[in-house]
Amino acid sequence: MSEAEIIDGKAFAARLRERVTAAVAALKADHNLTPGLTVVLVGEDPASQVYVRNKGKQTEETGMVSDTIRLDAATPTQDLLDLIDTLNDDDAVHGILVQLPLPDQIDEAKVIAAIDPDKDVDGFHVVNVGRLWTGAVAPVPCTPYGCLKMLKETLGDLKGKRALVLGRSNIVGKPMAALLLGEHCTVTIAHSRTEDLGERCREADILIAAVGVPQMVPGDWIKPGATVIDVGINRIEPTEPGGKARLVGDVDFESAVKVAGAITPVPGGVGPMTIATLLRNTLVAARAQQGLEAPDL
Repeated sequence: MSEAEIIDGKAFAARLRERVTAAVAALKADHNLTPGLTVVLVGEDPASQVYVRNKGKQTEETGMVSDTIRLDAATPTQDLLDLIDTLNDDDAVHGILVQLPLPDQIDEAKVIAAIDPDKDVDGFHVVNVGRLWTGAVAPVPCTPYGCLKMLKETLGDLKGKRALVLGRSNIVGKPMAALLLGEHCTVTIAHSRTEDLGERCREADILIAAVGVPQMVPGDWIKPGATVIDVGINRIEPTEPGGKARLVGDVDFESAVKVAGAITPVPGGVGPMTIATLLRNTLVAARAQQGLEAPDL
């Protein structure tokens, strides 16, 4: 059997950004409206700083307004809540994103709940979670939506396919399951405590790995010809002196690529789609706040 098709997340993300850029230009021309995204970064976590910088750069490249508000790591919860209230009331801000994780002293649940659900471009607010699970229009968490876009462009119609989501987080696993149900898949949510986990994985036409354990899924857990979306991004330290750390997914790529029909690499798979989807969500939010329908992106 030949090796799996490699699903190029960078190429998918580039195409989505192109569509967003065109739609933003049309929105400006037709309605004199420029979408605005404000990102709030609390503290100086190095990974978060890089991620926020990339978000800002790509937001501006699509023609939208980007603003980053940086707060001290010691900021109390109430100060952050007051800032969110101000952003909620600002008509020029169409999307609000508070970068996670937050420092320990901040109540993350209160912060997410304080964001106007219509400006919640991360899709984490409980109102938007409820909208998603009941089939209503809602901002969708960026990573799961990016995964869905890649699946649909790779496979076409997903109707009737067996999908297994390995991982049950609020950020990826649960919303991914809801999106797949919306596409009429037969969906199973599994996790590290699932009995006969390998057997459950082998039943799946679509396997989404989002459990956060490096190379947990070996190739012999994968149904021949299945489509594998690896959400995991895990840093593996070198085993030899002078060696370099490397990034791996939750799937053992080297064995899986020989069995799967299509698979995302790590890096270069799911990751690039996350920011591209955030830009899409900001555009959709800006249009919705003006009573305009979402574009087909």
